[in-house]
Amino acid sequence: MKQSSAEIIREYGPFPGVDTVHGVSYDGEHVWFASGEKLNALDPASGKTPRSIDVAAHAGTAFDGRHLFQIAEDRIQKIDPSNGRVLGTIAAPGGGGDSGLAWAEGTLWVGQYRERKIHQIDPDTGKILRTIESNRFVTGVTWVEGALWHGTWEEEESELRRVDPNTGEVLQSVTLPAGVGVSGLESDGADRFFCGGGNSGKVRAVRRPASS
Repeated sequence: MKQSSAEIIREYGPFPGVDTVHGVSYDGEHVWFASGEKLNALDPASGKTPRSIDVAAHAGTAFDGRHLFQIAEDRIQKIDPSNGRVLGTIAAPGGGGDSGLAWAEGTLWVGQYRERKIHQIDPDTGKILRTIESNRFVTGVTWVEGALWHGTWEEEESELRRVDPNTGEVLQSVTLPAGVGVSGLESDGADRFFCGGGNSGKVRAVRRPASS
């Protein structure tokens, strides 16, 4: 397993009216982060938050190229980002114990925090297609270049982990500095991860190391 220390490129926030950052996603222009009762759009170049959507946003956030998906307690809501309308709802597999959320290959990937699992689910029905076990609490989940990564946050220690999507084996670990937690996780598709900072109220950009 490859191990390295995280290189934090930039910190965003804290933001007005935001106590906690939960899920994080990226639509190619804005980083969307969940803060309990809102989804907030962050411009990663300027650090400003030009808009927000009033919607329950308690855990993971994902983007499928057109729609946002947002965990709200025990359900996952499909949202039109242009107007904030909720277009549909499915049950979340963890029944309220869900954490991270990612979109890949036409399906949703859902972290279960204390159960230390990641579920691949059908975005229309919520049916569980596959389950991967972890040995650490699972927070954010993301895919980039065919690789599955998830955040961990346990006993004041956080890592970003690349895992085998079939076996759950940890292939690579990036350790964050002491006291820096990871709630949500999203890749920008290139060399950055965006990490939710939990109750710090911050979003951090972390350099993605080479996978080879």
